[in-house]
Order: sequence, then C-alpha cells, then structure tokens
Amino acid sequence: MTAGNMLLEAAARVGWYGLMVRTSGPQIRGGEAAALLRFASHELNGLDDRFDFLIAIDWHNLHRFAAEIALDRDSLIVGDQAQGEVPEAYAKTGARCVDMPIKSMAKSAAGSWPNMIALGVASQLLGISAGAVKGVIESSLRKSRDSVAASLTAVDAGRSAAAQFGRDKAFAPGTRANKRWLITGNEAAGYGAVRGGVRFVAAYPITPATEMLEWLAPALAKVGGVLVQAEDELASINMAIGAAYGGVPALTATAGPGLSLMTEALGFAVAAEVPIVVIDVMRGGPSTGIPAKSEQSDICVALNGLHGDAPRIVVAPNSIADCVVTTQWATHLAESLQAPAIVLSDQFLGQARAVIDRPADISFAAGRLTASAHAPDYRRYADTASGVSPMAIPGTPGIAYTTDGLEHNERGIPSSQVEDHHGQLDKRCRKLAGANYGARWADLEGEGNIAVITLGSSTGPVREAIERAHGDGVQVRLISMRLLAPARPDDFSRALRGVTRVMVVEQNHGAQLYRYLRSVYDLPRGTRSFCRAGPLPIRPAEVHREIIEWSQV
Repeated sequence: MTAGNMLLEAAARVGWYGLMVRTSGPQIRGGEAAALLRFASHELNGLDDRFDFLIAIDWHNLHRFAAEIALDRDSLIVGDQAQGEVPEAYAKTGARCVDMPIKSMAKSAAGSWPNMIALGVASQLLGISAGAVKGVIESSLRKSRDSVAASLTAVDAGRSAAAQFGRDKAFAPGTRANKRWLITGNEAAGYGAVRGGVRFVAAYPITPATEMLEWLAPALAKVGGVLVQAEDELASINMAIGAAYGGVPALTATAGPGLSLMTEALGFAVAAEVPIVVIDVMRGGPSTGIPAKSEQSDICVALNGLHGDAPRIVVAPNSIADCVVTTQWATHLAESLQAPAIVLSDQFLGQARAVIDRPADISFAAGRLTASAHAPDYRRYADTASGVSPMAIPGTPGIAYTTDGLEHNERGIPSSQVEDHHGQLDKRCRKLAGANYGARWADLEGEGNIAVITLGSSTGPVREAIERAHGDGVQVRLISMRLLAPARPDDFSRALRGVTRVMVVEQNHGAQLYRYLRSVYDLPRGTRSFCRAGPLPIRPAEVHREIIEWSQV
C-alpha cells in the first residue's frame, strides 16, 4: 500500500491522473494485500478490465487475487520464481513472466524494503521520472535520512532491473495543475461534511468507514468541532441526535452492520424531526459479510429499513470527487428539512485514493429554521405549508416543548388521535416530497432510446461502457442517480422521455435498485436488470457487452 500510494503521488507530480484501489483478505489486520492502480491523462473513476503489469512481492499469496487482477497475453508479470512456479491462474493467462529476486535485492541494500524495489520497477515501466519518485520518497520519509537513502537505493535498483524488460507504458507528458487533490472517498466525504457545517461527530470504528473518522478527528478540532468515539453504534447515533437536537449539525459514519443497529434511532429522528447525517460506507453482506470488499447491498435497508411510515433522505455520491459535494448537500438537506439523511457510499469509493480536480466551492443558502425567543403561541410541529416548522433550540428564552418518539400534536404533546397522526404523517412526507432538489438529483448524460440507470461507484465503469457503445454506433443515455429518496417522478419522467429500453446496473445480488425503481416509477416495458454481487467491481467490458447484445435484440 505504501508503494502504491507513493507511485500514485509520483504520477500526480508529472501531471497524470490516477486511481489506487486497496484490496485485502478478510483478516482486516495483516494477511495478503494488493494495491491496484490505473493511470491516465484524464480523471478516473474506476478500474479497467485488465492490467498491464503485475509486480508480485509475495508469490505465495498471489493466487488469492486471481479474480481481481485480470491479465492477458499482453501483460507482464514480475516476480521471484525462486519462491515457486507462477500460480496456475496466472500462468494460463499467457502473460509474459520475468524473474526478479525482489526480496534478495532489498536485502542487499541495508535498511531497504522489497516494496521500494517494486516502486522502482513500476515507475520505470510506466515512464515516471526518477526525480518525481525521489521527491515523493523524500517528502514521505523526511523524518529519517537513513530510510530515505536506503529507499532511493532500492528504487534505483528496481529501475535499473526493469529497464532490461523492454516494456514502456509511458503516457504523453501530463499537465501539472496546482488545484488537483490526492484524496480518498472517505476523506472527501469528511471534508464535505465539515464544509456543510457539521461540528459534532460520534461514531464507532468499523471497516470500511474508520478512515473517515480518523480524518475528521483533527479536522473538526481545527474548526471548533469535536469527534467522540462511542462505545457502539447505538450510542454513536443517539449522541449525534442529541447534539443535533441541541443545535449543532451532527453526523455519524458506519457500514452495513452498524446501519442495521441504528434503524430504531433513525426512526426517532424522523418522528422528532431532528436533522442528522448518517454515512454508510457499504460493504459485502449480510451480517459481518466481507468487511474489506465493496457491494451496493444496503439500498433496501436505507430506503425501507424503518418501521412505520418514516420518510427520510437517501443520497449516493457517484465518484470520489462527488463524495465532497454530495455529503455537503446531504448536510444541507438534513438541516433545512429537519430530517435524517443517509449517504450511501461504498468501500470502493471510500478506501480508493485518486488524483482528482479540486471540487468546486459550493455553498447552500438555507439552513435550519429556528424559533425566535419568546415566540407567541409556539408550536414545534406546526403543520406549515412547506411541512418545515421552526425548531426551538434548547435554552431559547420563553419557549419550551416536549419531544420524543411518540406521535404528537403540533405542540409536541403525545397523542393517539387520528387527526394528529394523519396530520403529522402528511407533514413529514410533504416537506421532503415538496423540496426543491434542482438538477443535482441525478447526472444525466447522452441521448438515444436506451438508458442505463446506475448509482455510486458503478457509475465509473458504466460511463466507460457507454463511451465504448458510442464508438460502436449505439447511442445510450446515462442516468446516475444521486437522490434515491424521496422519489422524483416528474424529474425521472423527463429524464426518460423518448427512452424505450432501460437497463439498471448495480453491484448486489438481489437487484435492489431495480426493484425499488419498479416500485416508485413508471418504467418502460423494455426494462431489465444487470446486477452482480461483490466483491469484484463491475467492469466496463461486461456492461458494454450487455449493451451491445441487448441493442441487437
């Protein structure tokens, strides 16, 4: 991972864009691991169908990644064959193998490590300048002159050895831009939350959301906020609700198992109309599932996982860069609509690191509607035209009201009367359905009578597949949904105008997005599902193949 991060930063220094995806086994701590990298002269939001180079430091665990690291006859494998024969899964790909004793080379350079040999090999094969790699090493290891010297020696050894392989994947010189960021989706979501006004976070560590909390802890301190590590997910969401009730925009971050535990408290936030943001970095399920792998399988629980009629906001960022703005937007929606907002990220977005263009600075004008001191005839849950009623922050002079999870009348007094229940149900639903979400509800691209609908990290490969289809003369529209709930029937109908066929692409086993869309929207008769569970990401080639075959039927 260290070598991969350094390679990504070196690529950024020479003006390239890049993406690094972490993959590891189920152990969480220790065990096999691989850094999967892709580079280009444009921003990247997904991996390709295959890899050009595989540099194997550990020959013995290589077979565990056979499904994730796709090679072919044009690929090159670099590894120490003294450790054993090339694993059968890779040998049958036809890739060319070159023998390189990476570990023994590292031992010959005192204080060095095999990953620095691999960094030298990779940078040489890609055509990244030695100066760029040296600059990254010096900045990353600046606290130890000995480590810098040993690492530079190892990198030079790796570059010298790789120069004999006769392979050069160098791109044209990139454009250096000071406004590019090197960031993960978890860090981007944390930044978006802070930019949106979040000043209190309570959370319990869980893969793959923990890095967001690690980033937020010092970031919040810089802006006068605070992060509390709670004893569990139940405590964390209730702490966040308490902070939000006290007037501070609040957030918690978790993964699928944590979201399951939080559903009761989310229902309370709906009934009490307390704004809160919950970021769910989805992973393989059910139960403990596959913690370190990605899957978009929490759609159903996010949309429908609360008892009673409990409308809430559900949004999904569709790229690492979009994690910034979408999380900021979710904070704005939660605060202005006084409702819980769930942000559906996933492990691919959350833990991948990418070189991106700096996201635009966006501000949202409306904040929380609060009551003034000594407001006459104050009714906390007044049934207003918009459905949003003034919220009195505890301690506001001259105002007191009751709030809890029981149904209530406009003053907050618990009530089981029919008119109170129906009125409050209508109010909570109306304020979300009638809000102005603008064009941000989805990314709409392209024309044609075929549309592909997707969300989240599946957007990157779907976009590439559509570009390939355009090259084949097949015109396809992309609809990447950012706002899943509440439903937007008018916007959705306009997006599908002229469309006769729809394909819904998602990374789960049960076609959760497809089934949800069928339940709330009028879809053309020619609608089909393309769903596949994790842990493998959806790849452009398989979506492209489906589009072409389907277009010819």
